[in-house]
Amino acid sequence: MALSRSLKLSSAVVCLALVIGSVFYFNRPASSDRVQTTNDAYFDADLSYLGARVAGTVSRVLIKENQIVKKGDLLFEIDDNDFRLAVTQREANVHQAQANLLRAQAALAQHATTIAQSKADVEANQASLSLAELDKIRFSNLAKDGSGSVQAQQKADANVRISQAALSKSQALLAFNQAQKQVLEADLARAQAALEVAKANLESAQLNLSYTRIYAPNDGVVGQKKVEVGEVVNKGTVLAALVPTNALYITANFRETQLANIRKGQKVDIDVDALPGVSLQGTVESIGPASQVSYLAIAPVNATGNFTKIVQRLPVRISIAAQDGFDSQLRVGMSVIPHIQTQSADVVSHTK
Repeated sequence: MALSRSLKLSSAVVCLALVIGSVFYFNRPASSDRVQTTNDAYFDADLSYLGARVAGTVSRVLIKENQIVKKGDLLFEIDDNDFRLAVTQREANVHQAQANLLRAQAALAQHATTIAQSKADVEANQASLSLAELDKIRFSNLAKDGSGSVQAQQKADANVRISQAALSKSQALLAFNQAQKQVLEADLARAQAALEVAKANLESAQLNLSYTRIYAPNDGVVGQKKVEVGEVVNKGTVLAALVPTNALYITANFRETQLANIRKGQKVDIDVDALPGVSLQGTVESIGPASQVSYLAIAPVNATGNFTKIVQRLPVRISIAAQDGFDSQLRVGMSVIPHIQTQSADVVSHTK
């Protein structure tokens, strides 16, 4: 039976509407969806790589692979005999430097007495010279009026010269002792500096000794344990990795065309592949400043004649609000599917 004209017209209108709607739907911006999702996402954490800070032989390994540890737990020990000997030697150097400092202080204090004595000698010789000069004047007057002998006058002249020489000698000795004080003060400063150096060397040796014991910097699970007892390690050798158990977050790589309405603070529903039927809650924490390809040592060069545009992905960090008792089952690297509610949180403030 042939279709009526009105039915044909209605079918044509419906088909045209479907075509136009499909064109608009498939050409709309990806960022216009109220929920943005990606399957390029996984649990992440700031791993701690435990490295040796001194070279030596591993004497104790107190952990096993996949062992749960607490912050402050002792994990490794490096043979510390050489480091203890170094500390003992540095302690002896400190004691010696302290003795040298005391000796320099005593020498300077003793020299103060020597200077005081030299000043007293100068004053005594000045008084002797004054007396000799007065005797010279008196005997000279006596010799002029015949009351005194020439011999007494000559003796008085000699006493003046002797007193002058003694004064000059005592003044020179005082100048020498005052100059020597500067030398002793320099010796004291050098002894003080030597003591500071000895103390710094002792602290360095004690610090190196402390480095022979490696502790857990935070709670976590041991992974990639790489050394055993008896192995020789160098400074910087990685001994193991520590994966935090209570500081997981999600790194989700969204296409750049999805980011227009993604903001910090938006709520996120998280599906975990390893936990079917479980949905965790999270919050957008930040958006990466660059695509992952931008961090490559040899970045791609797009200024070529045969350039093909490729949609880039940028990392979005999502914090986990609550793990609802599933924290013991979550592991770094597990795949997740986040669903960001782009109409929540900061979208309102963004539109103001």
